[in-house]
Amino acid sequence: MTSFIAPSPSPSSAPVLPVLAEVVRSGFTEGHHRGSLVVLAADGSVELALGDPAAPVFPRSSNKPMQAAAILRAGLDLSGERLALAAASHSGEDFHLALVRTMLAEHGLEAGDLQTPPDLPLDPVEAEAYLAAGGVREPLTMNCSGKHAAMLAVCVRNGWDTASYLDPSHPLQRLVGEVVAEAAGEPVAAVGTDGCGAPLMAIGLVGLARAFRAFVLAEPGTAERRVADAMRAHPEYVAGTRRPDTWLMREVPGTLSKMGAEAVQAVALPDGRALAFKIDDGSIRALGPVLARSLELLGVDAPVVSRIGRAPLTGGDAVVGGVRAAF
Repeated sequence: MTSFIAPSPSPSSAPVLPVLAEVVRSGFTEGHHRGSLVVLAADGSVELALGDPAAPVFPRSSNKPMQAAAILRAGLDLSGERLALAAASHSGEDFHLALVRTMLAEHGLEAGDLQTPPDLPLDPVEAEAYLAAGGVREPLTMNCSGKHAAMLAVCVRNGWDTASYLDPSHPLQRLVGEVVAEAAGEPVAAVGTDGCGAPLMAIGLVGLARAFRAFVLAEPGTAERRVADAMRAHPEYVAGTRRPDTWLMREVPGTLSKMGAEAVQAVALPDGRALAFKIDDGSIRALGPVLARSLELLGVDAPVVSRIGRAPLTGGDAVVGGVRAAF
């Protein structure tokens, strides 16, 4: 099988990236968040590039739509909420955990088969309620458990080893790498290990934006379009009731949106306009303001944009500033 991994790049000094967001407290700029960003026009051409959007990054959970498409290509027949959850970084709400259990049981699996690290629900409100009820960190409550349940299920379906489903050489993970490279239109630059333990494929932000664009423009019935349609129809299963990805996909019809750890974000609109960015220091607090400004540059005019962009800073009980986009 042809390798989907590009040769390792030669070492080089890291470029100084532009400021994408600034931290303003009491009228004083006390910090900056640098990063790279790309905005694609409807025809796929680069409309705006800041920093070095061609340089490989780990998209983290922004790769989940591609992972879900690989699971479909491998033969697992998922749809609706189940397919959305396979591409999710869920909040750990009751309906998320219930469906993960159901998906496992449908294939003769149980929570003990998950190789996600034990964790609390991702949403702080859910985590507090879970702890108050006596809950402890479990693989099931880790935000990637839906993806892992689907990975295990397709292994059962194909007779593949379930104990090694996270090994980069496993047939499923090799297929994931091929799907990522195909969707991005570029070779995978490196393979690492994500926070959930799954193999993680590095691509450039331009490639990430191209991948999301490819998913929304894919022909109906293809694995890519099925994933995009399920995520857009059931955004609460992709994230949660208090999460920006959910708000955006629910309130701007046809939008595909998925954030990743270390402040990565990718979005595609139904006409092919797309964006991807990464905050270099991984600060999630800068993600909302940068995403909101990027959406404005894409021409998205909806109340949800300002909601996503709010990142207040407090002093005592008062709001004394905020994080704001700087481009």
